[in-house]
Amino acid sequence: MSERLGEPQEWLETAQNCQPLTEKQIKKLCEKVKELLMEESNVQPVSSPVTVCGDIHGQFWDLLKLFRVGGSINQSNYIFMGDFVDRGYYSLETFTLLMCLKVCYPDKITLLRGNHESRQITQVYGFYDECRVKYGNANVWQYCCQVFDYLTIAAIIDGQILCVHGGLSPDLRTLDQMRTIQRCLEIPHEGPFCDLMWSDPEDIDGWAVSPRGAGWLFGARVTDEFNYVNNLKLIARAHQLVQEGYRFMFPSKNLVTVWSAPNYCYRCGNVASILKIDASTDADKITDDNFQIFQAVPNKDQPLPSYITSNVDNASSQYFI
Repeated sequence: MSERLGEPQEWLETAQNCQPLTEKQIKKLCEKVKELLMEESNVQPVSSPVTVCGDIHGQFWDLLKLFRVGGSINQSNYIFMGDFVDRGYYSLETFTLLMCLKVCYPDKITLLRGNHESRQITQVYGFYDECRVKYGNANVWQYCCQVFDYLTIAAIIDGQILCVHGGLSPDLRTLDQMRTIQRCLEIPHEGPFCDLMWSDPEDIDGWAVSPRGAGWLFGARVTDEFNYVNNLKLIARAHQLVQEGYRFMFPSKNLVTVWSAPNYCYRCGNVASILKIDASTDADKITDDNFQIFQAVPNKDQPLPSYITSNVDNASSQYFI
């Protein structure tokens, strides 16, 4: 790898070809991204037209397909609701590409934090190991983790649709409370910041203990009340594999899970989706027509990293749960 520090557009071209940046280039890229993220609110406002995306999990070739399906970043804003890394073979290339897009098109792409944008989680589920193998040390992982700390925790589309990685918190009743969270740190093990990253909707009314060991399960009444208090029409979130790519919850369908990693972990067989919202979309009437479904790039068409020697269907099994 050349040691020359190129400009962001050159880095983007390199990243789009799944080619590595140098350690120095990634450090400089991360510094530029942090400078942009420092200026963003905990609840970042985004205007339509916008494409809302769920978990990616290092599936680089499927991310390229997502952009082919969703269209040019010049035609639509993009919101990625976290979990860019871990489990897939190309977590570093995936996050690098998203960071390059952020630097080149800062007002067009919004990157939210997920529970996997964490030092603790990435040391268990693959990203840390991937960085060490690809660079021979953990420096690049450390640079990326510093960016994780600055990622915003939610976005709000046209003042009506809230995007967050996981879900709600019993400690948060209003968006203004969400805006006061100190986010520039490792995700705590409990509390409202943790809950936003880890919680899941469930077919219940109120709150229940989550089997994940972090966050909560929350139900229809909780969601109805939160949306009413905050004048929201819909909550879009990710965090849970959905075989059909997306799933509405609750009788009023005022929450939807969006999943954007097709054939998750190269073996789950699911499709992926993205949520398309344009200026004419009625946030009260988001339907199946607002989703675009796509299949995974076939395994045979996804080049394996040089450090993976076993079959694509089995190589990452140590990182699955």
